[in-house]
Amino acid sequence: MPFVKVVKSNAYFSRYQVKYRRRREGKTDYYARKRLVTQSKSKYNAPKYRLVVRFTNKQIITQITYARLQGDFVLASASSKELPRYGINHGLTNWTAAYATGLLVARRALTKLNLHEKYAGVAEPTGEITMTEALDDEDAPKPFKAYLDVGLKRTSTGSRVFGALKGASDGGIFIPHSEKRFPGYDTEGKKLDAEVLKKYIFGGHVAEYMESLEEEDDERFKKQFASYLEDGVGSEDMEDIYKNAYAAIREDPVHKPTDKTKDWKAESKKYSTPRLTYAQRKEAIEKKIAAFHAGKGAGGDDEEEEEEDDE
Repeated sequence: MPFVKVVKSNAYFSRYQVKYRRRREGKTDYYARKRLVTQSKSKYNAPKYRLVVRFTNKQIITQITYARLQGDFVLASASSKELPRYGINHGLTNWTAAYATGLLVARRALTKLNLHEKYAGVAEPTGEITMTEALDDEDAPKPFKAYLDVGLKRTSTGSRVFGALKGASDGGIFIPHSEKRFPGYDTEGKKLDAEVLKKYIFGGHVAEYMESLEEEDDERFKKQFASYLEDGVGSEDMEDIYKNAYAAIREDPVHKPTDKTKDWKAESKKYSTPRLTYAQRKEAIEKKIAAFHAGKGAGGDDEEEEEEDDE
């Protein structure tokens, strides 16, 4: 074998670092972020808004954000943990919950900007693709525009990310998108089946799964949907639950903080050491020095007494 010089050794890689910390940690796609944040200079520093959608094991988080030199600022946010307030108590991470959370953040942002009456969006979803258009009145404000920020989530067809997008779009926000990534899109026919998308919006896919699982494996059905059965929710109740929830979201989208059982700020302060001032630190040092000298003096007297005993 001929000699091959190893150019990139362990020593090289131990020194080589990617420029951005969050890129090194695999948390931010800066290639996408640059294009979502960069604004045309002719816009005169106008904010470029993004619909940020993120998923955890227990909740869906949506935010309307914009970037500044200091960092990202949040205009409005909503979480699927707020959905029980509107009657959705189960399945807080599924596709329909993503739609409801997107609808909630859209109505909340427009209410904050006093645009909720001018841009109502789609009050009764039909599954068809509709974009929020500007009003005929020239003096009326233009529709609120945002771009979808998926983060590191895969944008495969039927992804829950697009459920949040559809909810925010039906909520009255103008988000540029196409029909290609929604459930029900036929890649061969290049056409979207609106009935399939409507079924997902009202939780029909969950209802179908509940029915099929009950027929095939009743034991597994009772285990998987135990919380549904506990509250008396069946497959036939799904559409009404979500329909009522969407109406309730439109009626009152404003965030209401939950009642805290404890003052957690005071609880956490119990275990934190308070920061001392310069005067307090100086006083503490003087006390330590005085205690040291006092102890040394006491030790010296003891030594003299021991010497006298020896004599």
